[in-house]
Amino acid sequence: MSPAIGQPIRRIEGRAKVLGKARYAAEYPIRNLAHAVPVLSTVPRGRISAIDTAAAVASPGVLTVLTHLNAPRLPYRQPKEVPATNPKVGDPLRPLRDDVIRFDRQYVAVVVADTLEHAEAAAALVKVTYEPLTGVTSFDRALPNAQLPREGGRTGPYRRGTPDAAFAAAPVKVDQRYVVPTEHHNPMEPHATVAVWNGSQLTLYDKSQWVQNIQQHAALAFGIPYGNVRVLSPFMGGGFGSALRAWPHIDVAAMAARVVKRPVKLSLSREAMYGSVGFRPLTRMRVRLGATPDGRLTSVMHEAWAQTSTYEEFTENTLGATRLMYNVPNLATTYRIVPMNVSTPTYMRGPGEVTGMFALETAMDELAVALKMDPVQLRILNEPPKDLSVNLPWSLRTYVDALRDGAKRFDWARRTPEPGSMRDGGLLVGLGVAGSTYPGNRNPASARVRMDPDGTVTVQSAGTDIGPGTYTSMAQVAADAVGVDVSRVRVELGDSRLPYSNAQGGSALFASLSPAVRQAGLELARALVMAAVSDARSPLRGLNPDTLISAGDRVGVKADPTKFVTHAELLKSLRRPLEAHATSAPSGKPTHSIHSFGAHFVELTVDPDVYEIRIRRIVSSFGVGAVINPRTAHSQAVGGIIGGVGMGLLEETRSDPRRGRIMNANFSEYLIPVHADIPVFEAEYLKEFDPIIGPLGGKGVGELPIVGVAAAISNAVYHATGKRIRDLPITIDKLLAD
Repeated sequence: MSPAIGQPIRRIEGRAKVLGKARYAAEYPIRNLAHAVPVLSTVPRGRISAIDTAAAVASPGVLTVLTHLNAPRLPYRQPKEVPATNPKVGDPLRPLRDDVIRFDRQYVAVVVADTLEHAEAAAALVKVTYEPLTGVTSFDRALPNAQLPREGGRTGPYRRGTPDAAFAAAPVKVDQRYVVPTEHHNPMEPHATVAVWNGSQLTLYDKSQWVQNIQQHAALAFGIPYGNVRVLSPFMGGGFGSALRAWPHIDVAAMAARVVKRPVKLSLSREAMYGSVGFRPLTRMRVRLGATPDGRLTSVMHEAWAQTSTYEEFTENTLGATRLMYNVPNLATTYRIVPMNVSTPTYMRGPGEVTGMFALETAMDELAVALKMDPVQLRILNEPPKDLSVNLPWSLRTYVDALRDGAKRFDWARRTPEPGSMRDGGLLVGLGVAGSTYPGNRNPASARVRMDPDGTVTVQSAGTDIGPGTYTSMAQVAADAVGVDVSRVRVELGDSRLPYSNAQGGSALFASLSPAVRQAGLELARALVMAAVSDARSPLRGLNPDTLISAGDRVGVKADPTKFVTHAELLKSLRRPLEAHATSAPSGKPTHSIHSFGAHFVELTVDPDVYEIRIRRIVSSFGVGAVINPRTAHSQAVGGIIGGVGMGLLEETRSDPRRGRIMNANFSEYLIPVHADIPVFEAEYLKEFDPIIGPLGGKGVGELPIVGVAAAISNAVYHATGKRIRDLPITIDKLLAD
C-alpha cells in the first residue's frame, strides 16, 4: 500500500458538498425556529435619543423587539486570558448594552419573528432618533491622533544599526508612500448563528474558525459553565479570517433565543457583513531604502499608520516581513494605530504581511529602477544569511530558489527593462515580480483516533476546515500512521466537544493538528500490534511485537508478509473499538526562524488609449516544506492569487469621509474578481522538507499565495506604462491622473 501523504487525493468531503449534504451554520433543520434581523445604525457616532418599536411589535409574526432598553443585561465575565484572535487592549463591543453609537451599521435593535420575511418587514418599521456627535470618519483628520499600540510586542518599534545615518549617506535612495485601503471579507457564506437553549444548555450552530473560542466566549457572556455550551461548525463557505473571533451577532442570537424561549437564527445580510464582523484596516506606509550603486541595501526604514476602532486596539504584523526579508544591517520599523469611528478591524487573508509586503516589494522595484538593475537580481543579491530580526538561523529558506524557479518558468529573461518597451500589437505589455513570505505558525492541538469493529478509522478534533482541505489532509496523515487505506478514514471536525484545537487561521492548523493526529495514529497502530500478539484467536499471538507492523489494513510480520491478521478480524475478536489520544504543542524557546517564502511573476497588458489593465499570466513558486496534498495545495495557491488580483486591481471599501457611511456595502459596488478577471495560473511548490516545523515537515499554505501579488501587479503596470501607482487598487482613473 503506497503512502497517502504526498498524493493528490480528492477532498473526502467534496461529494457531500456537491450534493448539498454538508450542513452550514444557517442550514440546520431546527424545529420551531424563529428568525432574528438586526436594525443597523445610520450614524458613525452619537447616542440614541429615542427608539420607536411600536409598529414593529404590532407587525404580523413578531415575537419581540430587543433594544438597549429591554435587552437582558449579560454578565460578560472576563476570560483569564484574552483569546489570541482578539485585540489585547480595549473593551469588546457588547451589543444592545447602552445607547452609545460607535460606528456605522452598529446593531441598535433586533427583531425576532416567526419567519424571516416577517422579521425583515418589522425591522424596517423600527424608528431610531439619534443625537449625532462629531465622529472621526476621515483618516486624514484622524492621523494627528495616531499612537503607538499599548500592546507592544511585535508591533512595537524595532531598530538595528543606525538606519537614519545610513540612509542619509546612501548613494542611491527610495523614499515613497504607499496605501492599502480598507477591504472587507466577502465570503460566499455570510455569517450566521442558530442558537438553541435547552434549560441552561446552549447549542450554537455558528460559522466559526475556532469553535472552542466561541464556546468560551458564550459561556462567559451568559455566565454559564463552559461545558454547558456546544458549538458546531463542521463546514464553512469561506472565512479568510472573518470568523476567527466572536462577533456581536452570536450574543444577539443567543440572547434572543433565551427571551423568546425557542431556537433563533440570525443570518447576516450582505449589508450587515460590512458592520461588525471586521475588515482589513486602511494602512498608509512610508518606505525608505538606501543602497550602494551595486545594489546592496544599507538602510531600510518602514513606517505604517493603520486604522483601528475607538474601543479596541487592533494590530497586525504589517512590518514583520520587512525586518527579515533582506540582508540589511541598518533597519527601523514603526507601527502606529489611528483610532476612528469604525468597527474593530480583524485579520484578513495574509494579515499584516500582505499589506507590508505590498509597500516593501514595490519599493524594491523602485530601487531596481533607480539602480538600472534587474529586480530579480536585486532580491537575490540581498539574501540574508539568517533572520537578522531575531538573530536565529532559518529552519528552511528557499526564497532564492523560488525566484529562480519562477523566473525560469515565466521566461523572465525576455523582459526588456525600459517601461513601455514591450508591446503586443497596440497593447503595452508589462512584466513584474515580487517576493512573498509568511510565518510558519504552530499552536497546541489534540486529536483522537479510533478504530471501530468494522475496521473504520475515525479522526476527531475540534479544529475546523474553512476550505484548505483539512478533512482530507488529516485523513491522509491518519491513514499512514495507522496503516490503513485512506478510504477507510473518517474525519470529524468543528465540534467544541471534540479534543482541543486552536484556530484555523494564520496558516497554522495543519502544522498544529497533524502532529497530534500522527501521534494518535501511531499509538493506535501500536495498540493493534499489541492486540495481535495478545488476543487468543490471533494467528500472531505470542510473537514479539517489535517484529510486527500495522500496514495495508492488517497487522503482519515484517519479514514475512504472508503471516498477518486483518484489522477487521482483530476488532471483531476484541468486540470493542480501539482508540488513542494525543496532544501536540510547539517546543518552548524557538531555536530557528520558521517562515515560508515564494515569488510571483505577472504578465499583463495595458491599453494605452483607455488604460484598461488585463492580467494574462501569473507564475508563482512557493516553498512551504513538504506538501501533503498537491491537489488541495494548488487550490489554496489559486485562491490566494485570486485574492491578490482583487487586492491589486479591484477591492476597496469606500466611506463617506463626512458621515462615515460605507457607500458600497454590497456585491454590486464592492468589486471582487470574476472569471473574466482571472488569467492563467502556474503555481508550483518546491520539493522540500522542513523538520523544524514538525514531524511531517510541512507548513500551512493558506496565507502565503496572496502575499506579494498586488506588488507584482503594481510593478508590472509600471513596466508597461512608466506610471507608478502606490495607492491600491490600481484603477483607470489613477493611471489617467498620474
